[in-house]
Amino acid sequence: MEAIVALAFAFLVFPFSSPAQALSSNYYDHTCPQLESIVRSAVQNAMSNDKTVPAALLRMHFHDCFIRGCDASVLLNSKGKSKAEKDGPPNISLHAFYVIDNAKKALESKCPGIVSCADILALAARDAVAMSGGPSWEVPKGRKDGRISLASETRQLPAPIFNISQLKQNFAQRGLSIKDLVALSGGHTLGFSHCSSFQNRIHNFNATLDVDPTMNPSFASKLRSVCPAHNKVKNAGSPLDSSNLIFDNAYYKLLLQGNGIFSSDQALLTTPKTRALVSKFASSEKAFEKAFVESMIKMSSLTGGQEIRLDCRVVR
Repeated sequence: MEAIVALAFAFLVFPFSSPAQALSSNYYDHTCPQLESIVRSAVQNAMSNDKTVPAALLRMHFHDCFIRGCDASVLLNSKGKSKAEKDGPPNISLHAFYVIDNAKKALESKCPGIVSCADILALAARDAVAMSGGPSWEVPKGRKDGRISLASETRQLPAPIFNISQLKQNFAQRGLSIKDLVALSGGHTLGFSHCSSFQNRIHNFNATLDVDPTMNPSFASKLRSVCPAHNKVKNAGSPLDSSNLIFDNAYYKLLLQGNGIFSSDQALLTTPKTRALVSKFASSEKAFEKAFVESMIKMSSLTGGQEIRLDCRVVR
């Protein structure tokens, strides 16, 4: 969910299809019964070589769903001067597209032309969470793949500098509640952020303060040593929580200690309702997992595609 640049708060909202677009947990039971095991194997194989894969897949799915619905438009390649979503500023650091490619290739050999790339990505995100120690859930299936992917539309993604009003509006535009906002933010339990996404909190915070006063001073000092004011190290940054390869509720505990990375994380403590949810999830991993699963199913039911791609990176 990390974004790399400050984004203007001017959202164009595209109509998503209703969740009733024939999504069902047994959608492929007769046409491609091997689907789930094939996707699971692709994720497992990738994870054995690269421990950052789960965070990448979860973030990829989120970024896909927030633009035109969960239609795999984030997977499409740019064509000439027409830049696709994956080349928009917030998505430059997305990776692990090959995991979806590998799953799609295996599925095309078993059940050609049947499974959408959007469904593969939704399943891969679920498997990424489960294989990182988090919950598993039944993913409703039957999404179609979109034909439009525009880098300019990535400005619709929630940015790490957003305040609570901007976050609430951004989620509400997609039919997602305040509880969904706080639960899905818990996805930050996995992953890593580059310095550019939290530089605003640790250098020149405002006219009088260099560092965001809501940040734990020792944590801010640690981040400043990794990310100096004129950082030149391309991959410098910080894990999003202290156990960033394990899906747990540490994100919320750290947030209450002033150890959240993004302004948008800290923003969750600025209203009584969101703060109460942060406290609830910090004290009960079970409550967090239940809410996260419900919100993931809700978010992944935003649909908007029209076709089944044969190659996830190219429209038919």
